[in-house]
Amino acid sequence: MVSRNLILEKVIPFINEDVIKVITGVRRSGKSEMLKIIRNFLITEKGVDKNQFIHLNFEDLYAEKYKEYHRLNDYLEGEIKKISPQRSYIFLDEIQEVDKFEKVVNSIRSRHKGSVDIYITGSNADLLSGELATVIGGRYVEFNCYPFLFSEYIEGKSDSKDKDVNLLFEEFVREGGMPFVATKNMGFEARKTYLSDVYSSIILKDVVQREKIRDVDLLKRIFAFAVANTGREFSANSIVKYLKNEGLSTTATTVINYLEYGVNAFGFIPVAKYSLKDKKYLSNKGKYYIADHGLRQAIIGRNDESIELILESIVLMELRARGYGVSVGTTGSGYEVDFIAEKTTETGLDRRYFQICVMMVEESTREREFRALEEIKDSYPKYVLTLDRFLSDKNGIRHLNLIDWLLDK
Repeated sequence: MVSRNLILEKVIPFINEDVIKVITGVRRSGKSEMLKIIRNFLITEKGVDKNQFIHLNFEDLYAEKYKEYHRLNDYLEGEIKKISPQRSYIFLDEIQEVDKFEKVVNSIRSRHKGSVDIYITGSNADLLSGELATVIGGRYVEFNCYPFLFSEYIEGKSDSKDKDVNLLFEEFVREGGMPFVATKNMGFEARKTYLSDVYSSIILKDVVQREKIRDVDLLKRIFAFAVANTGREFSANSIVKYLKNEGLSTTATTVINYLEYGVNAFGFIPVAKYSLKDKKYLSNKGKYYIADHGLRQAIIGRNDESIELILESIVLMELRARGYGVSVGTTGSGYEVDFIAEKTTETGLDRRYFQICVMMVEESTREREFRALEEIKDSYPKYVLTLDRFLSDKNGIRHLNLIDWLLDK
């Protein structure tokens, strides 16, 4: 089992606290495994007895009968009574399958305050909106479970000890970070089939059914455009024009709504554009990145032909996992800064600027990558990440090997 310490360390301070722990993320990103990791931590580090756990996965046939919320409440009340006076640890996996689940969760938390510790997972951002936010607002904390980072991918690969780290990174670029793919050493066809099925389940189960989409073909085409152009700036109108050339008619509003549905299913990550000159976010500007670049390889292919965009996706996921909010930057002269990463710490604002490039063999490439960062006159750290082995800083800007940075060397 991969340790996933970056997520676990965020959860630990809230264990046994009177808040509901909500673990969200794209399908098959490892949310169920994360519950196992938390359970193992509670047993080995906190001395919790294995009989104190109540666990239901609502994608299992066994849990089908508990999708009616009154029946679920009765079941949980009965199990808590068996465990009392010890604390009950309640794990409810893919809870969005239960209609009005928020009433059950809030009732159990209120009735057994101090004697229950509740963890739920879900694959849609709507889990924390609407009725749930009203019912348990201020009484939950959310943790995003992302596909494997590169360090986790190495940890999960059974043959990683026999391979050079550069070869492992090449495989990571092709395979992505979905845990099942990484840990099973799947061949090309099996991997493509599995990831294509995951992608389809995001569209059909998490979007079409939930949002009651009628024009499924239109949705698929809009998502395919976003997948192919992950990391590239595009507008809703550009998709409208593209679809018109394909013989399909739609509106910019529909495109925006459909992309938002994809974001809610955690299939896409929107990254806004920020003007460093005007110190404000630019409306209708920004990019979408697919949640796992392995999905892109399975659906579109040719990740190696868009390697710079894939490297950006990998860095984006790493920064988000490290707790940073990320935006795309633009300087006063119009140069683009690939990422501005920010988070608040005890000592103040932690801001970092990043340029990502495959290699800087040509002097013109080196000049281009450093130029945007040189325009930024503040004192926050600035980095150029590349796959070069020979590195050279410039004017206080650090040039780092991207693989070393991912492994925190």
